[in-house]
Parts: sequence; structure tokens; C-alpha cells
Amino acid sequence: MTDTTCFTRFAAALGRVPVPPEDRGLSPFTGLTRDHWVAVADDLLLSAARFRTPEGARLDLPGRASQQGIPTDGLEGFARTFLLAAFVTAGNGGDDPHGHLDRYREGLVAGTRSIGRGDADSWPAIGHIGRDGQPHVEAASIALSLSLTRERIWDGLGDGDRDRIAAWMRAAIDREPSSNNWYLFPFTIASFLESVGRADEQTAYVIARGLALIDTWYRGEGWYSDGEGEAFDHYIGWALHFYPLWHARLIRDEELERRLGDRLEEFLDSFARTFDRNGAPTYLGRSMTYRMATLAAVAMGEVIGRTPLTPGQSRRILSADLRYFLERGATEDGILTLGWHGPHEPTLQRYSGPGSPYWTSKGFAALLLPGTHPVWTAREEALPGDDADYVRAIGPAGLLIQATAADGISRTHNHGSDHVKPFEADAGAPNPLYARFAYSTRTGPTALHNPSDNDLQLQVRGVWSVRRRIHTVAAGEDWVASWHVPRFTVYGPFDASDDASNGPVLPSSRIESVTAARGSAEVRIHRLVGIPPRTPVRLSGWAVAADELGGLTASADGGRVLVSSDERNVTGDVLHSQLVGVVGWSDGSTARAPYGTAYGKHALIPELSAASAPGVYAPTLLVALAALDGTQTPTDLDAMTVSVSGAVVEIAWPEGEPTVIDLDGIPWPRMR
Repeated sequence: MTDTTCFTRFAAALGRVPVPPEDRGLSPFTGLTRDHWVAVADDLLLSAARFRTPEGARLDLPGRASQQGIPTDGLEGFARTFLLAAFVTAGNGGDDPHGHLDRYREGLVAGTRSIGRGDADSWPAIGHIGRDGQPHVEAASIALSLSLTRERIWDGLGDGDRDRIAAWMRAAIDREPSSNNWYLFPFTIASFLESVGRADEQTAYVIARGLALIDTWYRGEGWYSDGEGEAFDHYIGWALHFYPLWHARLIRDEELERRLGDRLEEFLDSFARTFDRNGAPTYLGRSMTYRMATLAAVAMGEVIGRTPLTPGQSRRILSADLRYFLERGATEDGILTLGWHGPHEPTLQRYSGPGSPYWTSKGFAALLLPGTHPVWTAREEALPGDDADYVRAIGPAGLLIQATAADGISRTHNHGSDHVKPFEADAGAPNPLYARFAYSTRTGPTALHNPSDNDLQLQVRGVWSVRRRIHTVAAGEDWVASWHVPRFTVYGPFDASDDASNGPVLPSSRIESVTAARGSAEVRIHRLVGIPPRTPVRLSGWAVAADELGGLTASADGGRVLVSSDERNVTGDVLHSQLVGVVGWSDGSTARAPYGTAYGKHALIPELSAASAPGVYAPTLLVALAALDGTQTPTDLDAMTVSVSGAVVEIAWPEGEPTVIDLDGIPWPRMR
């Protein structure tokens, strides 16, 4: 797509406000300025306002209902758009030409007049996690919005209205949240209540609890786990950094803001590399329908002045992401759809309702900064990834970030994020959003029950294994290692059911895995331990998708497989996915994913097949090369050499020093 075509699509997504012309002088990469951001915010708010309930307490947006039902979905639409209205009006010094805040003031009063009554406007009560827990999330957005608009809304309400609103929010303090970032919702509510003179022992406890928990979830290098266990996804930026920093800033706790700001700045040093040159964030983890919320950490870095990026670089990332989604159909008639580019069912969770995508509001936090701030006045700048490849292991998270200058793609190799709680069994269905070995900015995981991409599977009694709990063990400069126990999932009552139970069990078995990367090339090393002889094995690579099957081509020659797309790929780019067997692999083939991915209705996946060693309880070493690239010519994987001597794998890259991985030197668990 040409820049002219792209901007035409961007402008066409805004139907209720004038669209400013591009400014390639100030913004040579994206053409967008603060005026464009304000226009998008106003358009989203005016479009959503058409679906207000009679007194404006809910926004009953079009779309499938979530598991919580329509009343809670309507509250979600109200709360999340309220946050967007708070950002845009507070950043404009209270100027509100479209009357956004008046509508939310009316809704606050109407929604809390008779909690739980069940009419068109009354808000549901806040319950414990489970059936009635979702209002926790929305109450936190309302609390933060009221903090940002205090003079315009809260201070002008009558005592009775303030008491009712505070009482509704306070209920969250006594209810059990989910054991993850949800603890920051009562934390944010308590922070607001204290700021308006409603502090007590309960609010103090909830705030202290929230700060203590994020310290236990902090893993290092700026990265948090989303609760107990190991879950590293976009909740780090749009929740775990986001809410505590707002608390510190709003109560003017400079020491707390400094400590949390240190973590945010370190996080952005690596997280900023997970965005594509075209603006796309890495598709990894749940709730990806929040889309521009992936920008929350970048925006917060500018708001609090703690970022390794220059203002021109921050705006480059922010505006490229905004353009990316609006140009690719994220809205229909001004309403954010449930999906990724456009509607896409596998992107969603059971809790996803029509108002859910409006957590995207968090990505608009930079609008709090006035038009005179450098993030809006500085000229957009090139990013480090524009002219240099990047690879970095995030050891505490078990992730390896790989980005390439030639095409702008960012990839994240996953050896640490499984979203399985410590108290949960390592059994059941895999989660495609966490179970795969790699994710990128131009590919999405295939859906459950479709052939899996970026996976290593064994077949026992006709059942293919799945990867659930991931154990990170080591990382180097350009590699990361983990192991997992292959679990054999049997779905019921039908093959395509979501529910699953354990099938075959292989005692004392494990799969040891290492990914090394440099440039656009990857080396995927797997050692099978305790696996029966001659067990079938499948390795899959990157899934390439397009909306038309004619846009995909594939070839397989022995142990070498190539899948490609032409410009009909929804990102508008050529894309190549390669998989080449080096040690242990035999035949290559391709698999078709009928449900496609978030990047297209049809997807093809390169595959290699093998069998475990024929000896008695003998480990099986398997090595393959892989590559995902968006250049016209696929990566030349023949330009590198991989040699194996016993348990030592030496990788000679086309450039730079070789990488040597001694599998026996990695602290795998001892067999018992």
C-alpha cells in the first residue's frame, strides 16, 4: 500500500470529525500529529456515544455479549471510553468542545442511583472474582478517570451523588479479585478514595497490598509476571506498570515514582523493540483486542519523563501503531470491533464483550501532555531498529527478542511465558496465545484444533502432545533455553471441544529446547528425554496467512520447506517462512490451518517430521533452521553452518562470532 492509500484508509476510519492533513515535515515517518490523535479520540467517543442507554450510564455497543452479560458489558463500554474522554479533555486543559464529560457526569449519577436493579441504566454490583467480578475492572477505570477530571466532574457533584459513587467503588475493596493484575483495580480505587478524603484502614491496606504484590511479581530488567507463576504479555505495560505509576504520580510520592519509573525505563529499553516498523505490536498473549493499549507503557514513559526513547522516537512508535490499526479495519462505523485488524473470533476470550476493545484508551495517555510538550513538537526520529538488527534475551522472563532492520519485523521467542498458575495442574488444552515457541508482529498463532505453528509435538497412541507449563532454565546473549513435559490432551465430548483431559502419560519424560537467533535466522534445538523409541515427532514453523488462498504459495524439498505470501497479505507485505532440517529431521511438508490467523482467513505452516531414537531410553537430538522475513528474497539459510559434537551445538552465523551451546552444561532437571 502506498502512503497515500494508507492515509486515505486512515481518514476514512474517522467519520464524525474533520481529519487534519498529514504533516510529513514534523512527522516524516507517520505523518501524524497531536491533532490526529485528538481527532481519533473524539471520533471514537462520538461514535460510541450513539449507543448510550437512556440516561447514559451504559454504552450498549453492538456485538456478541461476553460471559458477564449485557449490563456488565454496557458498564465496560462506559468506563473504558470515560478514560479516553478523561485523557483528551485533561490534556486540553479542560477544553471539551464535544461535551464528552457532561455525558459521563450524567452516566455516573444515573448508574449508581439504584445499583443492581436491572433496568437499562443501573450498574451491576461489584462481586467476587467469577460470575460477578468484572465490575472490578471497570470501577478502576472510573476511579482513574475521576482522578484526572476531578475539578470538572467529582468536585461539582452533590454530596449524595459522591457518596453513592464512592460506595459502589468501595465494594471492590472487600471483594476477591483474580490473582493477577486484578489486585491493582481495588488498589486504584483505594488510591482515588484516599485522594478525595475517604481514607481508612481498608484503603491503606489495599494500597499496601497492591504495592507489595507487584514487588513479588517483579522479575527484573523491567519485566513483571502477571501474577503468580510466569505470564509475560502486554499486561506488563497496560496494567502492571500503568496503575502503580498513576497512583504514585497522583499522590505526588516522588520516591515511589522514582522506583517504579526506574523499572518502566528499563522495561522500555527492550519492550520498545517488540514493535514492528509498520507500527504493529507483537501478537502475544490474551486480550489482544485491546490493540492500541499496547502503547500504554510507551505513553507513560513520556508522561512521567522516564524513557530511554527520545520524544521523536516515542511519537514514531505511538503514531505508527495508531495508523496500523485504523488503516486495517479495526473500526466499523467508528466502533472498535472484537478482533485484531477486523473481527476475529480466536483473538477473543470469554470475557471479551463489545466494550472490551476500549481498553485501547490506555494507549492515548500521551494526550495528557499538552501540545507544547516535546513528544508532540519534536520531529519524528528513526528508531535503532531501522538500521541495525537486534537480538536480546530477557533472562528473567525466558524470552528472546529478535528484530531485523531489512524488513522491520519483530519476533519474540517464548521459553518462559505460559500463563499457568503454580496451583494449576500441568494438564488440559494448550493456550495458543502462550504455548507456542515464537510470536511476531506479522504472524499470529493458529487457533486451537488447527495445526499449531511454532511447535514441537510427539504422537503417542494417535494423540499429539501439547506444551503447557514452561520451565526457563538458562539464557545467553543470543539464545534462551527451557524444558517442558509433553502432555497428551484428549478433547471431549467431541474432538473440537474446548474441554480436555489427559490421555497417554510418559513418565519422567521431557523436551529440552533452545532457540538461538541472529539477523533473521533462527536455530531451533530440541532434545527428547525419556521418550519411547521411534515416537513420531512434528516441528512447525511460522504460519503465513492471507485472506485469499491464491496469495499463498508453498514448496517442500526433502527437509526444506518454504511458505510465502504476496502483497495480498493483510499487512501489505511479502512474507516468507522457512524451515530446514539439520539434525534428525527427515521429510518436510506444509499444513493448512482452516481458521487462518489474526492476519488472514487462510494460513499455511511449514513442518518437519522425525522419530525419536531407536535405542532404549536414548535421548534424541533434533536441530533445525527457521526464518521469518518480509524481504523480497527469503533468508539464505545456506550461508550458515551448524555442527554437532555430542551435546555441543556450534552455530556459525554469516556474520559475527559463532554461538556455542553445550546442552549438558545447561541445568536441566535431574531425572528421578
